[in-house]
Amino acid sequence: MEIACLDLEGVLIPEIWIEFANKTGIEELKATTRDIPDYDVLMKQRLRLLNDNGYKLQDIQEVIATLAPLEGAREFIDWLRERFQVIILSDTFYEFSQPLMRQLGFPTLFCHRLVTDEEGNVTDYKLRQADPKRQSIRALQTIYYRTIAAGDSYNDTTMLAEADAGILFHAPQNVIEEFPQFPAVHTFEDLKKEFIKASNRELTL
Repeated sequence: MEIACLDLEGVLIPEIWIEFANKTGIEELKATTRDIPDYDVLMKQRLRLLNDNGYKLQDIQEVIATLAPLEGAREFIDWLRERFQVIILSDTFYEFSQPLMRQLGFPTLFCHRLVTDEEGNVTDYKLRQADPKRQSIRALQTIYYRTIAAGDSYNDTTMLAEADAGILFHAPQNVIEEFPQFPAVHTFEDLKKEFIKASNRELTL
């Protein structure tokens, strides 16, 4: 049996922090793992900026409630689920995900949690585990699933390398150039073709 493992932000939905940065005008919040590969450094910067500017979890959730999946993402997920088991492996947070996951038909999601105080200030974050995307792939392989993974950023590359097949999707040029071992595509139609190519079964579009 094969499992498709997908990143979420930048692959199926907009980058939440970028959307919040656009709403608030805080340019530094536009940084993602495409720019800062060390996730802990990135998150500490985000939490500091939220605190310095007085924004709470509810403020971010209000922006998320206005967002929709990327064009064609729901159709792609539906196509994929007819052919593979599907798990979303993301560095987002359960406190962010509900509105967008509903629009995607609630595929299985592995991600992290935020820590807030009584006033709704975001004070910390809790990783599900260290290097969670790669570790999830390894765990699936221990129960004899074959894995095909797709992602767009530095924090996806260990997942892509650990999987039986890895695909870069919507990745920036610097990531594509640094990881030439992975095929890189930019449309859902081409991503479907890469999943078909990577499968050990005879599949069709």
